[in-house]
Amino acid sequence: MDDKWLEVSIDTTDAGLDELSAYLTRFDTGGLVIEGEAEFQAFLEQNRQYWDYVDEDLLERMRGVARVKFYVTDDSNGHGKLAQITDGLEAFRTRAKAPGTLQVRTASLCEEDWANNWKQYYKPLSVGERLYIVPEWEKESGEVPAGRTALYLNPGLIFGTGSHASTQLCLEGVEACTRPGDAVLDLGCGSGILSIAALRLGGVSAVGVDIDPKAVGVAYENAGMNGIGRDRYTVRAGDVLSDKALAAELAERRYELVLANIVADVIIPLSAQVPGLLAEGGTFICSGIIDSRADEVRAAIESRGLSVVEKKEKNGWVAFVAKGR
Repeated sequence: MDDKWLEVSIDTTDAGLDELSAYLTRFDTGGLVIEGEAEFQAFLEQNRQYWDYVDEDLLERMRGVARVKFYVTDDSNGHGKLAQITDGLEAFRTRAKAPGTLQVRTASLCEEDWANNWKQYYKPLSVGERLYIVPEWEKESGEVPAGRTALYLNPGLIFGTGSHASTQLCLEGVEACTRPGDAVLDLGCGSGILSIAALRLGGVSAVGVDIDPKAVGVAYENAGMNGIGRDRYTVRAGDVLSDKALAAELAERRYELVLANIVADVIIPLSAQVPGLLAEGGTFICSGIIDSRADEVRAAIESRGLSVVEKKEKNGWVAFVAKGR
């Protein structure tokens, strides 16, 4: 039987999307789906052939409204997480600049429904100078632009579609820093998008790690879709911060490129392990950092003997590129 899930949506404003998204990432909600009035209007324009008119009440409900959707399991664990999130919303309202109503809605889904819900929002996307991210269901429907390297993905239930600003910042860093023959370590790999991109751009081998066991199968599936086998790509489930055996295993070799697109509260303690993972002259790229936490993360990275050589920003999110001293 398919697993059951709750789709949770929280109403906010276009101006409040980034703040609400940052709040939700603290609860390990996985992938977030962002809906704004602009996206709704674009959806209407692109699908006019499917209706004669649109309900005026629906148009009115969407006017000036944006929302963030995420998913929790429809069981005691998921309900507990949802309660934590909703309990904190009033405190969030007091510090947010444009919170909106913060109205919470839930809908029950099966796992297959959730995976399919991604498809209406996920279209081919150019990132940086060379990458072109294509969802599996559109692989045969269009050509890859000249000069671009295709990266085929089916994110399924795992975070990492390339549409979020933090992921794009990391992908741009991967594009700029990957060299032929590099070994790559992707901490918090999710769908595998970052490490697979590095392999497509010339990396020779990669290891992905994620605390979510579902990420293992999804990342392997995405790698195979890009012609990458397990001889080059290994994915492990585990927490490198608490699992000493896993951390020791990863540290048995050195990597030219270490990636972490997570959140500030994980990157800060993780930075202590990075110097022991980097090859000589290697690069550490971290993202998923809300701009208000950037100075704190930078201080942690530099306190571990790494030198920040670039700070990248997009839509209120920050990524750092650092080198060993």
